[in-house]
Amino acid sequence: MEALEQLLGMGFAADSAAQALSSCGGDIHKATDFLLLNHYQTPPPPLDSTPPNIQPKINRFFNLNPKSDLKTPPKTLIEKHQHSPDLIHRQKRPRSPEIQEIATAPRAPLSERMRPRSLDEVVGQDHLLSGDSLLRSAAARGRLPSVILWGPPGTGKTSIARALVSSCPPSASYRFVSLSAVTAGVKEVRDAVDAARRRSGKRTLLFLDEVHRFNKAQQDSFLPVIEDGSIVFVGATTENPSFHLITPLLSRCRVLTLSPLQPPHLSTLIKQASVDSERGILAGMKRTLVTSVEIEDSAVEFLSLNCDGDARVALNALEAAATTAATRAAADRLYVACDDVKEALQCKHLAYDRAGEEHYNLISALHKSMRGGDADAAIYWLARMLEGGEAPLYVARRLIRFASEDVGLADSQALAHAVACHQACHFIGMPECGVVLAHCVAYLALAPKSVAVYRAFGAAQKAVRESVGQNERVPMHLRNAPTKLMKELGYGEGYAYPPDDPDRAASQTYLPLSLQGRKFLHLP
Repeated sequence: MEALEQLLGMGFAADSAAQALSSCGGDIHKATDFLLLNHYQTPPPPLDSTPPNIQPKINRFFNLNPKSDLKTPPKTLIEKHQHSPDLIHRQKRPRSPEIQEIATAPRAPLSERMRPRSLDEVVGQDHLLSGDSLLRSAAARGRLPSVILWGPPGTGKTSIARALVSSCPPSASYRFVSLSAVTAGVKEVRDAVDAARRRSGKRTLLFLDEVHRFNKAQQDSFLPVIEDGSIVFVGATTENPSFHLITPLLSRCRVLTLSPLQPPHLSTLIKQASVDSERGILAGMKRTLVTSVEIEDSAVEFLSLNCDGDARVALNALEAAATTAATRAAADRLYVACDDVKEALQCKHLAYDRAGEEHYNLISALHKSMRGGDADAAIYWLARMLEGGEAPLYVARRLIRFASEDVGLADSQALAHAVACHQACHFIGMPECGVVLAHCVAYLALAPKSVAVYRAFGAAQKAVRESVGQNERVPMHLRNAPTKLMKELGYGEGYAYPPDDPDRAASQTYLPLSLQGRKFLHLP
């Protein structure tokens, strides 16, 4: 009874205290721990009773160490009740340091880690980064110009922008601010400009990736701050600036064109990534025992030839291949074979945008190859388009146009072939219709050519557009007269029906008076 009274004096409910003592064999210490661990709550006291003196710590009752932390239950009691579902639910299990590190600081991909830190480390683009080039001279003097970097993905636009800032002398250092037109708007641009103006001692280079995604009003926001020198603007785009950027912005920036990287350039980057222990493949395997990486020569060659000049594709595929190879790594050495690279890359990377400039470049190459009679080149460009994901019906429609524009009267069956090709593509779709398109392309390329109809139609359009005043009315003898009134008005009067009167019909005219004798169709 003495133990029960002590538990009641601590503020525990009578029934809970009795149950705890019964479960713990009358041991007051274990009973108290049991009550605290299982969160038995004291029922609300009656309104007319005196509130019990609740003591959150039991040190004063048992003369325990006052510095001990009673929030953590004794080990023996945890072991005793470790199978309790309620206890398992309430316990907070801290994540391991490794999991916390990954969650708070995700590892950057290899292509991001291997970005050049200065202009000297940039591989390729020698026409822009030679010793006496604009960018190299501007960085050496610390006077960076506003430029637009235009080139395919993975050719170094962002890397060059960052390297420009790091290559400036300390006396003319720049603050680098990076935005993407995919996620940023005018507000973010305005905030960056305001921050640049507040930094009087250090100029700001504002880099905007995918600048072609900004509309005209958003592009206008750059004009005054570039004009007054508040920022140095560097824009990056994969689309033709002539079509996607406003003229005032192009007037304030120098457009610099980047070329796809050549296989030797990609080979250099791949080899650098294999030997750089701080940023390369080894940096992504710090938790493993791997200390050296070897890449098979055929793997380097395969990657450099099948990434279409895109360094990002090459490095990310290399990292994926290294992950595959790590499953069979022997001791501390990692060997990346050509099969690993092929598995990572899956298929040849083709730079093709169905709505961008490359789309128009390839269809132009196909059209001009057929016009020049080179069936081999025409079939090659067709394959490039289809492998890049071009819609076959689009190509078929262009072939129909070509059949009349370039073949024309030299082979009138060409139009029938092109229309049949379009129908066949509609019926069977890709990939089976690829050979149908190749058949039609070869036919049109080898057919005799005549642009007489194409030129005749263009001349007729010009005559219509350049006519003085209104276009002339249809001559009366060429008009139809289906009613009596129209006959009385002279419609159709004087018309010679060729089957009945071929001699008179031969001298009959069919053009308006001002165009009598005009020739539009000139047959060879």
